[in-house]
Amino acid sequence: MDDKRNLIFAVLLTGIILFGWPYVASYFFPTPAPVTTTAKSSTTPAGAATSDVPVEAAPAKVQSVPLGTALQSSGRILVDTPKLKGSINLEGAKIDDLVLLTHRTELAKDSAPVRLFAPSGTKNAYFARFGWAGTGITAPDDKTVWTPSGNKLTPSTPVTLSWSNAQSQRFEIALSIDKNYMITAKQRFTNGGTTPAEIANFALLSRTGKPADATSGGSIFTHIHIGPMGVFDDKPNYDWGYVDVEENKGETSFTSTGGWLGFTDKYWLGALIPDQKTPVSAKFRASGDVYQAQVIPTRYTSVAAGAALETNSRLFAGAKEMAVLNGYSKSLGIPYLDYAIDWGWFWFIAIPFFWILHWLFGVFGNFGVAIIGLTIIVRLFMYPVAQKQFASMAQMRAVQPKLKALQERWKDDKPRLQQEMMKLYKEEKVNPLAGCLPILLQIPIFFALYKILLLSIEMRHQPFVLWLKDLSAPDPLTPINLFGLLPFDPPSFIAIGVLPILLGVTMWLMQRLNPQPMDEVQKQVFAVMPWFLMFIMAPFAAGLQLYWVMSNLVSIAQQKWLYSRHPVLREQMAKDAEEKAQAKAKA
Repeated sequence: MDDKRNLIFAVLLTGIILFGWPYVASYFFPTPAPVTTTAKSSTTPAGAATSDVPVEAAPAKVQSVPLGTALQSSGRILVDTPKLKGSINLEGAKIDDLVLLTHRTELAKDSAPVRLFAPSGTKNAYFARFGWAGTGITAPDDKTVWTPSGNKLTPSTPVTLSWSNAQSQRFEIALSIDKNYMITAKQRFTNGGTTPAEIANFALLSRTGKPADATSGGSIFTHIHIGPMGVFDDKPNYDWGYVDVEENKGETSFTSTGGWLGFTDKYWLGALIPDQKTPVSAKFRASGDVYQAQVIPTRYTSVAAGAALETNSRLFAGAKEMAVLNGYSKSLGIPYLDYAIDWGWFWFIAIPFFWILHWLFGVFGNFGVAIIGLTIIVRLFMYPVAQKQFASMAQMRAVQPKLKALQERWKDDKPRLQQEMMKLYKEEKVNPLAGCLPILLQIPIFFALYKILLLSIEMRHQPFVLWLKDLSAPDPLTPINLFGLLPFDPPSFIAIGVLPILLGVTMWLMQRLNPQPMDEVQKQVFAVMPWFLMFIMAPFAAGLQLYWVMSNLVSIAQQKWLYSRHPVLREQMAKDAEEKAQAKAKA
């Protein structure tokens, strides 16, 4: 009875670790909050900039302005690149209208492109702004109307926005954009007044609302971080979610030299990137349902009358395409920009495997075929481990008849049975736990591949064959509605697709090739495990399901081949099957 209770406890604990650990960890082991800086402190030294950026207040809860109305309410300059299209609002110099031309909201080719930025006051408003703060100046604000040098921002035509105050102080924002998702802002201040000015440039991101799948904090294993994040002093920081910022008195501050901060979604990223050699104060703040990321140098710079100051900042606004992010990190010296993709604990496995998958996709032109290719490569890589596992399994199968005899002989004396079993293992030089180590080694690889197939925007809306039109979505065909013949969509928890069914069947076939547990409770647990996992995996991306099915098929073929090299084991397996059939017939 104790053995059965322990087995059930072990199964439940395994399920908690696999699927509930992030929630358990966040409750029992909360991440300590970083030390926050206090804005406008009385101990701030002379010349030090505060992290408070002069921005517009959070809008009241009013009816959202229609997007079309907001886009026509003020003057704008167009943004036109191979991957981005939209406009920049001349009121406040806000970059508040961007859509991603190469990514669609739906699978249909005529569906609308994904909208990343939207003007203030609209539903899901999201925008960026560059400006100045300081003393001895009248700085432009979010209502200032700027004068542009041109009417369109493209990779070949930069645009400069300019504005002068009554003290003859001139502010300029020279905007340039590349063919991907990077906008560079050169902010120039010319002091045409008669007195020195203390000044610092700032940048901010503001968004209204949060994604439905936003996380409350850090993530491990299967979960991903969606929310505020950044790199501070060369360390990626996933510790803060939207709720964490709300609960921390509405703001969270960091100091860093270089780095970046912003909001990461599953596939999209808005990131402010200051000059990498400048010490900055970075802040996340929340007010109602408005969330902001801000960055400003830690000290003001004194600009004498007649002098000028020029500073550089960047804004990434686009899709988290790994090659693009990695290219920016290398060419522009932006640390860990590719870690906006939350690779998890096993990043050192996930990143190399991603590049292999990316290469295979380039070779075959089909993401499903690339996943199959990656599966075969992973299984070849794990072949020595599989051999070790098979050798252990073979030893256990060889001594199984002797174990059964001991079980029959000492069935009423559990302590003596355990002693005799350990004695048998020692005599036969069998380690019953040897097969567990290969399984443990495979767990990090599985979770790393899970992250790749879950987060890769490269897989989004990618077809495989026949009915599998989007590998980033669950398998759409299910026998519940006769594979689409009946006109209704079953609930997701019973909508078991073709790939999850194949996953369950192939796991069942794998179990048939393995030694059967001696304990009846263990047999029952292992018997239901393939079908349990079939239901668990049904809502997951078809790409991950395809990987698991293919991995099972390769494992079955591998085991068949290994059995062919060990005729004694094949005979023992046939004998076990015959004994099982006879037992059923007698029953």
